[in-house]
Amino acid sequence: MTEPNAITRKRALKLRERVKKGKPKFARPESWRYVRLKENWRNPRGLDNKVRMYIKGWPPPVSSGYGGPRVSRGLHPSGYEEILVYNVEQVSKVTPNTQALRIAHTVGKRKRTKILAEARKKKIVVLNLRQAKEAAGKKSAEEKEEKEEEGAEETQAQPKEAEEARATEKAQPEKKTKRRKGRTKKQ
Repeated sequence: MTEPNAITRKRALKLRERVKKGKPKFARPESWRYVRLKENWRNPRGLDNKVRMYIKGWPPPVSSGYGGPRVSRGLHPSGYEEILVYNVEQVSKVTPNTQALRIAHTVGKRKRTKILAEARKKKIVVLNLRQAKEAAGKKSAEEKEEKEEEGAEETQAQPKEAEEARATEKAQPEKKTKRRKGRTKKQ
């Protein structure tokens, strides 16, 4: 049953790409004329606006007829339907064949790692995996630093000569350059 579903998703994505090629690029009216206007679309509201009145020679305005195919609406470019997840219980409701999960940005490190572990068990695709891995990686890096600090405390029983060498290095102050405040004199 999963095979036909996957094929229709691929077809839907191809259909969406093909339809998108035929659509005009909707730019804000007269954004090409004035630098202060950005290109992102704004609906024209002026009384004499040429785009609003569908005048020949002016670009077409955005309308519902330019919408994408219904089959491909809501699909991620990977072909999966996106599901936003806040906790581990919501991961169990995701179907791995047709849906992929995105971990919400408000979820903390601890919950994020639990959600990732559960998703791996069920072989569910995680869309923002890189950000989730970074958060988990930071956590493991912090744990490693703590272990190194504990190890450093244990190794403090070193010979006195090494400690004296460190003390002499610390005793030599670094030269600091003086910075002048305000204007400098012309010479």
